[in-house]
Amino acid sequence: MRADAVFEGGGARGIAFVGAIQAMEEEKVEWQRIAGTSAGAVIAALLASGYKSYEIRKHLSELDFSKLRGRTLMNRIPIFGSLLELMFNLGIYKNDYLEAWVDSLLLKKGINTFADLPAGKLKIIASDVSNGQMLILPDDLERYGMTPGDLKVSTAVMMSASIPFFFRPVIWKLKDRNKSYILDGGLLSNFPIWIFDTPNPRFPTFGFRFVKDKVSVDPVIPTPLHLFKNIFKTMLQAHDLRHINEDTLERTIKIPTGDINATDFKLNKEEIEFLYMSGYTSTKKFLSTWDFEQHKANRLQRIKKTRR
Repeated sequence: MRADAVFEGGGARGIAFVGAIQAMEEEKVEWQRIAGTSAGAVIAALLASGYKSYEIRKHLSELDFSKLRGRTLMNRIPIFGSLLELMFNLGIYKNDYLEAWVDSLLLKKGINTFADLPAGKLKIIASDVSNGQMLILPDDLERYGMTPGDLKVSTAVMMSASIPFFFRPVIWKLKDRNKSYILDGGLLSNFPIWIFDTPNPRFPTFGFRFVKDKVSVDPVIPTPLHLFKNIFKTMLQAHDLRHINEDTLERTIKIPTGDINATDFKLNKEEIEFLYMSGYTSTKKFLSTWDFEQHKANRLQRIKKTRR
């Protein structure tokens, strides 16, 4: 079965996508186009470059999640160090470890820039907060006078995964233009399930989305740092609780993630296995009842109702 895939943003919870991908591979799904935001952008980039689920799982098992919080000398100063990072660098941590890790894996598949991928194969969502615009990369590069060959895929992934306040924004210095500050794609579209939609699709677009019972934030906010942490936790987790329409719901695999949040980068083996199995079993359950022809019929019926 041919299909497109769209992966939601969700930080450390992205491990669950690997289990979901394995379930899809067991059903002989062949990915045509792939899109993602934040953690979803990481998975999307690896899939688009040719990685299989077992390879991604192996590389994730070797990833030092603690290094995803790119600490600096100022980070070592309790509270004030983080505030200084926010004041001078607009983010508490660096995000270059993620970029280097993704880059090393992509290079093994011969992928450096978007020009090394088939046209339209991969789309990554980021946010240009200097201009108040969502970025679909590489599609929107021409706005900046750039081509797909001018942007490394790993840099686009880092842009998409730069959680506000938590990570420093990516500063895009372009010729004859002011600086652009690029942050997490989840600010404007955390789950871009619409990105491959056409009136008469030849094959389905499957969405992979996390679900939580409630937004988990700190009940006490003693410092500005805690306030900032609650802001981006609320922002990211609230996406999981948004209402989605019937058309989207029918083609979306909903993956429970328990109490694990986007910024929980200190996961133990049990938590990692829980996420992986949650993605796998949720996808297996979804596929047991999935019927593309029925989905198209339902979609057509809903369109007719809206036109009455």
